[in-house]
Amino acid sequence: MSKKGRIVALEFESIPKLLWSYFLPAFAGVIINSLYNIVDRIFIGQYVDALALAGLSAIFPIMIIMMAFGMMVGMGAGVRVSINLGKKDYKRAELVLGNAFVMMIIVSVLITVIGFTISNPLLQFFGVNSQTYTYAQEYLHIILGGTVFNIVGYSLNNLIRSEGSAKIAMISMLISAGLNIVLDYIFIVRLHMGVKGAAYATVLSQVVLTIWVIAHFKSSRSVIKLHMRNFKLTRDIVWYIISIGFAPFSMQLASSAVFGLYNIQLIKHGSDIAIGAMGVIISVAMLMVMTIISITMANQPIIGFNVGAKNHKRVKQTLVISIAAATLISVVGFAIVQLLPGPIIKMFNNDDAELLRIGTQGLRIFLFALPLIGFQIVIGNYYQSIGKAGISAFLSVLRQVIFLIPLLFVLPNYFGLIGVWFSAPISDTMAASVCIFFTIHEFRKLNKAIALQAS
Repeated sequence: MSKKGRIVALEFESIPKLLWSYFLPAFAGVIINSLYNIVDRIFIGQYVDALALAGLSAIFPIMIIMMAFGMMVGMGAGVRVSINLGKKDYKRAELVLGNAFVMMIIVSVLITVIGFTISNPLLQFFGVNSQTYTYAQEYLHIILGGTVFNIVGYSLNNLIRSEGSAKIAMISMLISAGLNIVLDYIFIVRLHMGVKGAAYATVLSQVVLTIWVIAHFKSSRSVIKLHMRNFKLTRDIVWYIISIGFAPFSMQLASSAVFGLYNIQLIKHGSDIAIGAMGVIISVAMLMVMTIISITMANQPIIGFNVGAKNHKRVKQTLVISIAAATLISVVGFAIVQLLPGPIIKMFNNDDAELLRIGTQGLRIFLFALPLIGFQIVIGNYYQSIGKAGISAFLSVLRQVIFLIPLLFVLPNYFGLIGVWFSAPISDTMAASVCIFFTIHEFRKLNKAIALQAS
């Protein structure tokens, strides 16, 4: 589709057809992107051992922190680009792109320097002990060295999607994640490089992704272009990006704190194997959640564009269909997890009986409230797409901090390891009750705006 055709489609194409056309490449992209960590864990669990799997799982909170900064810039800029395209303000959209690119480089350098400086106390803080320390440190140091490719590649690919080029964004992830799988096999299985091999495979695949996405914004395929004249940071554009990106940033930081606390409680009330089991559970949860997030990635350019164009009817229709689809996916995911927990755990390691026992129990309990998560993710990202980052951040923090952290401190003291698992579904249920209020409120506002526009 031509550049002009993509813009016309956002304004006039039927919403179900438009959502579906954006969902398929977004779904493929996020699932493939999720395979970075999941495939690493499968290869490490199957071809090294359960303790190596625990080492990778233990540094997951640190990986989330790195991702948080990429999301702050990439998703914040993505929303602003979509809104400006809706207003037909291409010059400002390109200014956002240029400033965002420079911000990605600066953030990457800061993370790399700070990460290497405090890596040892950071590992200890997140619950890495003597048995898993070597594995965790080897993987972390290599990943830190490739931070710039991680952040720039992921963030710019999100901007490709925001300009309406969903299929190109999907191809980007296919190339990168496909290369990661091939390199995992070569480095871990054939060359016996263990944890280091998994890390090198990830970094090299991100290097390729970064080259690909930069080339896109310099090519004729892109709606907006990456120009050096837009590299000079301006205060209003930087704030313009961060004010939206702060919501996903805060959500990711909250996730990091929570998973760090999970590691501490799992060691206290379980074992290193329990941390390995949590790594498997998080991989499965990530697949479920990222499938739902692919819906929000599909609707973000549609909602952002039509908010800019003040077409409230199309905004409402997009939101309704997104909530229905997310709920359906949540229910199907719940059924799979409850019926097949054992085979899911064995995909990651089929030799350790303790990992199978703990993981099966944890997987079922941890994701027990999965049917309630879908609409929460959609409505939270909706507020981000319309520029209300504060509400989006509040809904995210509500579920992952305000309710969850107290439960993680209290429940394990009474119920041990079971209490650690149960903290997640109880928190999800409590947050859902609050999120329903915001959902109803927003629909009332949309209905009022539609009626006013019609009259």
